[in-house]
Amino acid sequence: MPKAFVLMNAELGSEDSLVGELKKMDGVKEVYQVYGVYDIVAMVEAETMEKVKEAVTWKLRKLNGVKSTLTMIVME
Repeated sequence: MPKAFVLMNAELGSEDSLVGELKKMDGVKEVYQVYGVYDIVAMVEAETMEKVKEAVTWKLRKLNGVKSTLTMIVME
């Protein structure tokens, strides 16, 4: 199955609520709050690459509190 890792920067103080929202989303298989340059790492998996792209573009990136993202698509 196609998958991608999405590294996210969050607005200060919104990390916990973002992690909670991400865990409820279809296609988001794993979510971690991390220290470093990024605040959250999410793994997105779907039946097609198009569905992975849609989830990242229209769901994850549009969440309140998301400042920026970096998406790494896994090679198969």
